[in-house]
Amino acid sequence: MLVLHGLCTTDGVLALWAEDSGLPARSESTRRDAPHPFAATAESLAAALGQEPLKTTTRALLLPSFSSGPMASPELVRDPLTAGRAPRGKVQLRQWGVPTIRLDGAPELGGEMRLSDSARFVFDVAGFAADLVDRGRVLPSVAPERAVARWVPVLSGTDSARFAALQAAMPPACRCEEIVSDPAELVRAALTTAVDEQVRSRLNGTALAPARRGRVTTAESWLAALTGEAAFDADPVELYELREQLDRWRDSAGNESPVRTCFRLRSPEQREDDEWAVEFLLQAVDEPSVLVPAHQVWFADDGVLRRWIPAPQEHLLADLGRASKLHPELDEALRGSHPAEMEVDAEGAYRFLTAAPVLAQAGFGVLLPSWWQQTTKLGLKLTTKSRGTAGTVAKESEIGLKSIVDYKWELALGEDTLTDAELAELARAKVPLVKVRGQWVQVDQKRLAAGLAFLKRGGGQMTAAEVMLHSGLTEEDESLPLPLMSVEADGWLGDLLSGKADEQIEPVEPPENFLAQLRPYQQRGLAWLAFLDKIGLGACLADDMGLGKTVQLLALEALNRSHGKRPPTLLICPMSVVGNWQREAARFTPELSVHVHHGADRLGGDALREAVESNDLILTTYALAARDADALSDLAFDRVVLDEAQNIKNSATRQSQAVRQIKARHRVALTGTPVENRLAELWSIMDFANPGVLGTVNTFRARFAVPVERHNDQGAAARLRKITNPFVLRRVKTDPRIISDLPDKVEMRQLCNLTTEQASLYQAVVNDMLEKIEEAEGIGRKGLVLATMSKLKQVCNHPAHFLGDGSRVAGRSGKLARLEEVLEEVLAEGDKALCFTQFTEFGSMLVPYLAARFDTEVMFLHGGTNKASRDRMVERFQDKNGPSLFLLSLKAGGTGLNLTAANHVIHLDRWWNPAVEDQATDRAFRIGQRRNVQVRKFVCIGTLEERIDAMIEEKRALAQLVVGAGENWLTDLSTAQLRDLLTLSGEAIGE
Repeated sequence: MLVLHGLCTTDGVLALWAEDSGLPARSESTRRDAPHPFAATAESLAAALGQEPLKTTTRALLLPSFSSGPMASPELVRDPLTAGRAPRGKVQLRQWGVPTIRLDGAPELGGEMRLSDSARFVFDVAGFAADLVDRGRVLPSVAPERAVARWVPVLSGTDSARFAALQAAMPPACRCEEIVSDPAELVRAALTTAVDEQVRSRLNGTALAPARRGRVTTAESWLAALTGEAAFDADPVELYELREQLDRWRDSAGNESPVRTCFRLRSPEQREDDEWAVEFLLQAVDEPSVLVPAHQVWFADDGVLRRWIPAPQEHLLADLGRASKLHPELDEALRGSHPAEMEVDAEGAYRFLTAAPVLAQAGFGVLLPSWWQQTTKLGLKLTTKSRGTAGTVAKESEIGLKSIVDYKWELALGEDTLTDAELAELARAKVPLVKVRGQWVQVDQKRLAAGLAFLKRGGGQMTAAEVMLHSGLTEEDESLPLPLMSVEADGWLGDLLSGKADEQIEPVEPPENFLAQLRPYQQRGLAWLAFLDKIGLGACLADDMGLGKTVQLLALEALNRSHGKRPPTLLICPMSVVGNWQREAARFTPELSVHVHHGADRLGGDALREAVESNDLILTTYALAARDADALSDLAFDRVVLDEAQNIKNSATRQSQAVRQIKARHRVALTGTPVENRLAELWSIMDFANPGVLGTVNTFRARFAVPVERHNDQGAAARLRKITNPFVLRRVKTDPRIISDLPDKVEMRQLCNLTTEQASLYQAVVNDMLEKIEEAEGIGRKGLVLATMSKLKQVCNHPAHFLGDGSRVAGRSGKLARLEEVLEEVLAEGDKALCFTQFTEFGSMLVPYLAARFDTEVMFLHGGTNKASRDRMVERFQDKNGPSLFLLSLKAGGTGLNLTAANHVIHLDRWWNPAVEDQATDRAFRIGQRRNVQVRKFVCIGTLEERIDAMIEEKRALAQLVVGAGENWLTDLSTAQLRDLLTLSGEAIGE
């Protein structure tokens, strides 16, 4: 694993270097500039960043060091088994030769790489440079003392504050090339260099100076150098004049002053003379609360601003002159000797409001009345009348998203419908700002006329899906002449739009043949599913992991089928949970007949049709849903259910398109993560459950995805929630209403598949044992069985664990893949987890990988950890700001520890004595624990792990006696029994 560090070099560039945790600690020569013993080689660093080794440069860096060698950075995770004794002695700064590589764009970081604070800092500087270039906050310039063309950042207003924050946050390690360097100068030089490189990269191939014959002027040479070779030939006199002109240009574009001029618009009701006015103020950039009115600047002279600038009056005049070039009406105020405000009428106020973005872009502060940002605008109101009621039996055409409703359009101020008299008053208004019902309203006469004409079209009919989609229109949708302010409906559709549908949901009880006891929140989930099923609307049950989505869906199936025979339900899920669905259905709904459509010998044609028609629940996988799409789409299903519905988050994939083709009366999506990375994933899931409710994917992207993801548009997010809320039920473990209904400890098995490589190794171990077992006797036979069991556990963990060859970790283990999924959710929720393994070597392998994978510290307690280190680890983990992941060997960490900071316990490999596992679980589940503990026991499906787990469950009352000594009881099984126990099943391998 590499730990990446950042560096602001003295020549003004951003660079990176790395430490390699795989390099052994060793003593080094004490000579100056000796190679750093932990530093990644030029080749390793370049390969990790996807660049050429030729771009690396060895630099002499001053780093904290012991007499025997450099101190490893805190982020460097050393192998706890091979790190050896820590060096001792006095720490001092010492130069080391370190291969560095220039930061060139955004590098592709490998999976086994961690970022230090210094690396994050240089990425922040590079990101700031890219943002400035994106927004055009750059100007062409000339270096101060040389004829060198360059692009420089223009900082003002919030950009200046951001630059100041960067200076303050610069880690000392970023200036290790020359510790005494001024951070401000280093950051400024690095930002300027990064901006110059960004602009040149984007203008590559663009000629700014026209080609011409004869003498080339200095200005033309400079223009050519802005996209070509930076150095250019210049006449000294012409170069001086060019610099003067560029300086004036830069002064007009903005400055980096610690104080900026602000403009505040005051409406008549805020002033004594009932007139509009634009007030002038000065504001400290780094302390925005310091806001001094111009009147005080001119006459009070109390020195408030002199702590930032020596002459605030001159600064105010200069800024007002610059602002008048952007908003010429300010010239009138400048005619006075002490300009403090500019009085305007309603039209002038409106013109200032429209000019405000230009002033803000130029670096001025603009303070506008709250009603301008949150103004109640004039717009359209859509009123619909449905033909059915949710609580009554209705025809299919009257209920559901395909039902027809009557509609009409009205003009409204916000959600209040305007009277004819008010509309006439607005139409007579001659100014763009009008006060209506005590509120200032912006009136565009052209759009008002278009809106009145729109109303003359009258009403009509549309589908309920179209009404839902209208409720999520942006206010400025181009399909309407005025903003859509509200959508109002009655009946069941009105209940959905208003959020009152919950009031129509009646409690339901599962039938007597349903063998699970539902918790209160699960009963509410069942009632919600039954309600949507009744009115023909698809559902997305998005409960948190571990809250029982499976049992709620099975309860719905049992409830529906207790009322009579129905066509079957098709349930599509990942291969890893097919077995779990079979077992849960057999456990809770034994009267439901289940057919699994999977494997090379799966049914097809008439045989498949007959099997479907004669069963209640059909299970298949996403891969087969795509492969057998034509066959499945020809069959009739009552309901189609997607478990782990995030598998269709990419709507363009074959399996996403295939599941949409399957015909069913009702659709349900089950997922704990309806949105993982992008909002388009939610569209894909919702479009499966309720086709058309969010419009086309392009419409969704324009109306919701882009505004929310790129611009953090809270309004768009609220509109999206309004549409999706009726169809999405999301409960989280942090909700007190849910927590109070959960047990103190929730135990669950996590069924994992083997990869093809694991299955091959597993079978090889089994075959080897079966060849030897016939000839083995007595203690030799027992030892052979126990050794085989241990090897098979290692194979189930990871091929590299079994082989012990230090090979690649990522992408080779189904159990590790499931662990990454669980930990990703744990960390995203801000929780902490304990991970137990009985193999110290497996833990040593996981520590650096998980640390790099999640960019966080992973502590590891094993048999070689001394008491002082053990106590220190516990103290750090219990601290709320301490590490979130704690890996423990089962023997060393299974007893005697209080680790109540964790509310997740993961048993990576099963210990066949349940009492030992329970003791380990009790490290978190004990007095002092304030949160419910989720315990996950990882079991590889189709292997000896699952079979012995089933035995333990069947004999749990005897487990204390039979399994109390560990795994010795397994050694007494016959060869035939061992063969049955160890043989791989067909469902063991993931697709």
